[in-house]
Amino acid sequence: MKAIVCHEFAQVADLKYEEVADPVISASEVLIDVAAAGVNFPDSLLVQGLYQFKPDLPFIPGTEVAGTVSAVGADVKHLKVGMRVLGICRLGGYAEKVAIPAAQVMPIPDSIPLEEAAGLVTAHATAHHALKQRAQIQAGETLLVTGAAGGTGLAAVQIGKQMGAIVIAACSTDEKCEIAKQNGADITINYTKQDFKEAVKAATDNKGVDVVYECVGGDTFHTCSRLMAWAGRLLVIGFAGGEIPKFPINLALVKGYSVVGVFWGSFMAHQPKDFVANMQELITWYTQGKVKVHVDQAYALQNTVDAIDRVTSRQVKGKVVLTT
Repeated sequence: MKAIVCHEFAQVADLKYEEVADPVISASEVLIDVAAAGVNFPDSLLVQGLYQFKPDLPFIPGTEVAGTVSAVGADVKHLKVGMRVLGICRLGGYAEKVAIPAAQVMPIPDSIPLEEAAGLVTAHATAHHALKQRAQIQAGETLLVTGAAGGTGLAAVQIGKQMGAIVIAACSTDEKCEIAKQNGADITINYTKQDFKEAVKAATDNKGVDVVYECVGGDTFHTCSRLMAWAGRLLVIGFAGGEIPKFPINLALVKGYSVVGVFWGSFMAHQPKDFVANMQELITWYTQGKVKVHVDQAYALQNTVDAIDRVTSRQVKGKVVLTT
């Protein structure tokens, strides 16, 4: 099969598109013929050796796929050959085939296109877990989403609205603000044209924000840390801007809010039952039209470098996916 292979921790441009052996499944795994794989910002960090964990070399990146089951391990009961599925894999998704533990694979209805299903896992599942388990957001609370037109930011806008929050979307262009509004944002802020801090204050009547879904890091995080309401929750999602901020902890003391880390991979491992329940709820919302994956662009597998570069350029509106 063809796959994208990382032979050494280096620049994204050094990834290789090459022939590799087909995966061999264990009794508890299924083999998926990959139709589409989601591309995520951490993928670029992983291949450069800058992520939270470093896989053994060589490896195939890619954490979320959608496709068709082509083989089933002897112990697998709930999945059958020919089923349309989405799957979560720590590695291996950027390939024509991938072996995944059956517990991390679930059937999807015919109403969800495979390209969209491949983008549903990481972005939407992270936003769902962040707002449901970590923030425990309540209807009527204010939610500020930074990087709101990106994959996980747009997911947070949709899910926050579905959970009854008043959603404020912060974006870098008018076009991105419009996309955020189309996906449920009540208020949009173009921080290249408006004073970000003053705009948020005005949107909240100077009360501050109950929950911040913070994807950018750097100065954006520092501003958000000063915009929190009493008993607020500042969710640390990632650092798409490139700078990991240093937090002045006295602000949490004085303003009485919490800084809450969100790492969906650990959630899946530590709370598997909650993970399954979350995914089932997401799929139900999707079939009801309450959430949707906005595919910004689809690239052929051999053009993975271009796809990752598009994600890291922060020009993406929604999700980028690879197709085989």
